[in-house]
Amino acid sequence: MPYDRRVTFPPPARPGQRPDDRASARPHGGVDESLDTLLPVLDEVRLRGARSRSEVMAVTGLGRNVVSERVTQLLERGLLVEGPLRPSTGGRPPRSLTFNEDAGHLLVADLGASSVDVAVTSLAGRLIRHRAAVARIDAGPELVLEQVDGLFDDILAAGGTPPGRLWGIGIGVPGPVEFRTGRPVSPPIMPGWDGYPVREHFSGRHDVPVWVDNDVNIMALGEMRAGIAGGHANVVVIKIGTGIGAGIISEGRLHRGAQGSAGDVGHIQVSDDPSVVCRCGNRGCLEALAGGAAIARAGEVAGRNGSSSRLAALVAGGREITAKDVAREAVHGDPVAVDILQSAGRHVGAMLASIVNFFNPSLIVLGGGVSRSGDQLLAAIRETVYGRSLPLATRDLVIQRSSLGDRAGVIGASAMVVDQLFSREVLPRWFDRGTPAGLREAVEPAA
Repeated sequence: MPYDRRVTFPPPARPGQRPDDRASARPHGGVDESLDTLLPVLDEVRLRGARSRSEVMAVTGLGRNVVSERVTQLLERGLLVEGPLRPSTGGRPPRSLTFNEDAGHLLVADLGASSVDVAVTSLAGRLIRHRAAVARIDAGPELVLEQVDGLFDDILAAGGTPPGRLWGIGIGVPGPVEFRTGRPVSPPIMPGWDGYPVREHFSGRHDVPVWVDNDVNIMALGEMRAGIAGGHANVVVIKIGTGIGAGIISEGRLHRGAQGSAGDVGHIQVSDDPSVVCRCGNRGCLEALAGGAAIARAGEVAGRNGSSSRLAALVAGGREITAKDVAREAVHGDPVAVDILQSAGRHVGAMLASIVNFFNPSLIVLGGGVSRSGDQLLAAIRETVYGRSLPLATRDLVIQRSSLGDRAGVIGASAMVVDQLFSREVLPRWFDRGTPAGLREAVEPAA
């Protein structure tokens, strides 16, 4: 598409002048008019590594003058930096371009049913400091978010000062989230969280844009940006923990659905047994048969009725059986523990086979604490998926464990925030200022 509009922007800040102090009374229309060419240039450098101007031209199809203008604007705002000269291919040696990941920093938190991971990251998702702690999501939002506040304070105070100013905050929670508002909606394992203003809790304290999403969605983003899903366009990421959920990458983009609840596969009905009651109130849900709590219950029963001598010894010692206990005894060859894991794996595999036939991903990534329960669970999932899916759908399908483990969530939360900051909707609201710091309203939907 030919480019025939020349757009002017305010000059960069003078030495000693903060970018957000620059006078700019006009509306954001100038940025809006240039987005069709500005965003492709930024994304090519930000998401695909250092490139020369000529490489950006070749990939985006934009003309030399347009790329030069856009690069200049991004350099002036401090979003890109120029690197050393690259080898010449016949003309003047090109100078490399790199995304300035240290222009600011982010705070991110991945909340699970029984733990929380927090981190401070660069704008490229590089973990600067990371900390994990025990936390109970069912303790309610006030106590849990107060704990997150404390952990944020701790990691900011530890070590050196993070680069730049705080640009945004990303939060993942283990339940359905209306992405537009950042509020959980009827989350089964999160009593007291329904409609809670998680975004406002953090934006009011830090005065920066805040985004909130389901924990499996941010895990999927993490695997796509920095993990095993890199290079795959269609991916399903399954988190098997206390609950079960899926993050869906479709044609290289996270699919949240109309309201943000896509991927809530733990509440797909997989049994007609009326005795299988799920915490969501329905019967026969996958989570009630194959989630971490279900595995622990089955292990407790096996320990109390004596069918597993190893689990019975734990019960006799006053131990409350967990999914980790079942997994450990399975590794030691306990046949009942092995059967419990295999049964859970077959249930998860049957659900995934339906998704494979419907969606045809090239990769399924297994994450969450239960997914690390040994080879019995993984083998049962693979056997069921390959056995119950169409041959064409599984011809090139790979099923692997997460390559990032517990870090996937915080890395993905960082990617979520930066993707939103540099989105078509949000970028015009802060680009002229040079930073979204101190602009929490930038996240609000346009009127």
